[in-house]
Amino acid sequence: MMRLARLLFALVLAVCVLPSARMLVAQQSTDPAMLVADDVYLSGENRLTAYGNVEALYDGRRLQASEITYDQKTETLIIKGPITLHEQNNTLILADSGELDRDMRNGILRGARIVMQNQVQLAAHAMARRDGRYNKMYKAAVTSCRVCKTGRPPLWQIRARRVVHDQQEKQLYFDDAQFQIMDVPVFYMPRLRLPDPTLERATGFLIPSLHNSTQLGFGVRVPYFIRIGDHKDLTLTPFISANSLTLEARYRQAFRNGRIEFEGAISDDNFGPRSTRGYIFGHGAFELPQDFNLTFNLEAVRDDTYLLDYGYSDKDRLQSELAIERVERDEYIRGALTHFYSLRSGESNSTLPSIVGNAEYERRFHPDALGGEFRFSALAHSHYRSSSSTTDVAVPDGWADGRDVTRLTLNGDWMRNWTLPGGLRARVQTGLALDSFHIAQSGTLSRSEATETTPSAALRLRWPLLKTERGGATQVLEPTLQLAWVGGSNPNIPNDESTLIEFDEGNLFAMSRFTAPDRRERGLTGAYGISWTRIDPKGWQASFAVGQVVHEDRQLEVSGLETFTDSSGLNGKFSDVLFAGQFKNDNGLTITARSLFDDAFDTTKAEARASWQTDRTNLGATYIWLRDDPRENRFGNVSEWAFDASHRLSRHWTGSAEWRYDVAQDRSVRAGVGLKYTNECVDLALSASRRFTSSTILAPSTNISFTVGLRGFTTTTNDKSYVRTCRN
Repeated sequence: MMRLARLLFALVLAVCVLPSARMLVAQQSTDPAMLVADDVYLSGENRLTAYGNVEALYDGRRLQASEITYDQKTETLIIKGPITLHEQNNTLILADSGELDRDMRNGILRGARIVMQNQVQLAAHAMARRDGRYNKMYKAAVTSCRVCKTGRPPLWQIRARRVVHDQQEKQLYFDDAQFQIMDVPVFYMPRLRLPDPTLERATGFLIPSLHNSTQLGFGVRVPYFIRIGDHKDLTLTPFISANSLTLEARYRQAFRNGRIEFEGAISDDNFGPRSTRGYIFGHGAFELPQDFNLTFNLEAVRDDTYLLDYGYSDKDRLQSELAIERVERDEYIRGALTHFYSLRSGESNSTLPSIVGNAEYERRFHPDALGGEFRFSALAHSHYRSSSSTTDVAVPDGWADGRDVTRLTLNGDWMRNWTLPGGLRARVQTGLALDSFHIAQSGTLSRSEATETTPSAALRLRWPLLKTERGGATQVLEPTLQLAWVGGSNPNIPNDESTLIEFDEGNLFAMSRFTAPDRRERGLTGAYGISWTRIDPKGWQASFAVGQVVHEDRQLEVSGLETFTDSSGLNGKFSDVLFAGQFKNDNGLTITARSLFDDAFDTTKAEARASWQTDRTNLGATYIWLRDDPRENRFGNVSEWAFDASHRLSRHWTGSAEWRYDVAQDRSVRAGVGLKYTNECVDLALSASRRFTSSTILAPSTNISFTVGLRGFTTTTNDKSYVRTCRN
């Protein structure tokens, strides 16, 4: 019977509801109207009524109601609720009753409510639709908070005499608007405009934030977002505080083949060396023809303490760079021009390499005749100091403080692997390198020109042993032995690039552990080590490695000074013993540690990191210890702890904390706490931090900030776990 009724109604619909066939032919862009119901009947010649699970679909709109009556003479739909109207832009309209035209573009809905993006709700006594574009709501309330039937008001809402929703421009216009918190009016605005949640970008004010600092005093930030176009925008943020006037800015633009972003600020204050200070940071990336990528990074500041005073960055050395790069399976090309600027007290930018240029090329070949792999690389490097001094001064490396160095390196290596009886893996490597140096303003202690040819050869043996336990766990034990020889000698040139050496499991079996070719390990060298790894199917795994490097002769400079620093762990014939390990499980716990021990089993360097991550908790602790070493500009032991933590205290509350403690100096470096409340309609964040460090140009400071964000307008609610539930 129901099926027969639907067929009859479809026939009647074609005759009565859609009599204007010419209109449908003229509007080929719209789909024909459809109406489905449990039952239909005719009242006279011009009135058709459908009731019981009624659905009407037309031009992308879907109307659901308990009863719909279509009057052909007036071409109107008389609808009894509950009414649900689905729009194309993820907007849902609910109402108790209403009258609409045949296209559902004009009419009035009583007891109406609009839900946009499943977040923002607009409720009103009545709503008038005009041209399918404007929804005019009278005595309306707007909120993104969950509204329950308990009668309790939402956390926040905007009440207005009238609200107009422009669906085409995606804007909300308020007349006589009141912002209320828990039904208490906070402030009044005769006119207000807000973008609806379906609009991703719109010009207007963003949520302000409050700040208090011992240096800046109490202040407020009021961001203003300017939509310049679909692919670029500008955000201006006046920051007005008791001791400073600041204008912050951020510019972003997206291109067809890349993007750029700049941010900066300019301040007028009375506690810095200059009355007007500022900074600018910027970065960008572009795709170029033939798979090349262009990147740039800009960092500049007008005063050394400005970034820390205003909390913009903790950087004490700024780096600006322009680079072009291409990475392929068998080829690597990169060129970069870099500018460095130090903010550290006691460092002179005139005697530091401020402009550095690098060009790299590497190519892999697989010769059929020899087998294995052949690698060719070419590197060009140059760095420039603005100082013109040629006098040798008392600096850690003992060279002239105005020297400029240019280096060219050509290198060719051939390597091949074999599998020997018993599963023993053998690797042979041989190569030849050519290094050429030119030093300007070199002083009297070094040559101004130097060229060195370096032949090399190495044999490495690995014996991977695999064991599978009954429970499915896998263990891998791998002893490794390497014997290497590097010819030539280090020329009498300054050590500008290989000043800081990191000895770890990554370069234990390298031909040279220096970071650049201005220094190489020479002579006969041996390295040995053993690694163990266990992977358990229960979700945890552990690894451990130990190793050491042995030199036939000490690595010495021309002056007789040890090439490696005391704290590098590599000076002398026998290096320090390297220990490294890691443990992690599927409960989120990860522990990593690495240390160097000398022949008296005293620690040279040590670092450890432990972290635990779950759905509610994130804990981390780091410890580092470095022995004092004047040649690395470290005139005292470094011993420091760092802690960071965050924990979701409840559904809506999250706490966080951080702390850095200098054990060697027995004082705190930085500490901070934060508390955040989040639900489906609001973000409240309160944080406090203290910087304890001080110098001749920097004073300790305390900062407190408070930020409010209205979800639905400023941010989306993707995590549904923060949404409140209604209780009966």
